[in-house]
Amino acid sequence: MRILPLAATCLMFVSTMVFAQTEDQRKSNYNIKKGVAIGGYDPVSYFDNKPAEGKPEFAYSFKGVSYRFSTSSNQKRFIATPEKFEPAYGGWCAYAMGENGEKVKIDPETHKILDGRLYLFYNFWGNNTLTDWNKNENILKTKGDQHWKKFIP
Repeated sequence: MRILPLAATCLMFVSTMVFAQTEDQRKSNYNIKKGVAIGGYDPVSYFDNKPAEGKPEFAYSFKGVSYRFSTSSNQKRFIATPEKFEPAYGGWCAYAMGENGEKVKIDPETHKILDGRLYLFYNFWGNNTLTDWNKNENILKTKGDQHWKKFIP
């Protein structure tokens, strides 16, 4: 009879470890600078087509990844449905993820909402990858989704 409580305790410990590993894995694979995703930009603001920098007083961490919000209202919207607002591919350049599965930095002002999802792009030194993405979007998105599964199964 003592085996059952011991087994239950072991199962709880293992499930807790798996969750912690998943959170750590997410955090290590997301585009995070100075502890914050999207360069500190508010993920909800993109859906209002007004990318805005978030404020430290409106911060929230979801599964190990910290976000900042420009308003308390946006923070509440995110908390209610974080999966809706999190950027695709961990906030890395969508074009690079689709093209060859690489994690490439982004310009937080260069974005696209596609099928209700936020995609971010590299846009430096005259190379705006959003332009290239738009030329071959369906194939790049399909390949990007496949490549991203290698980082976050």
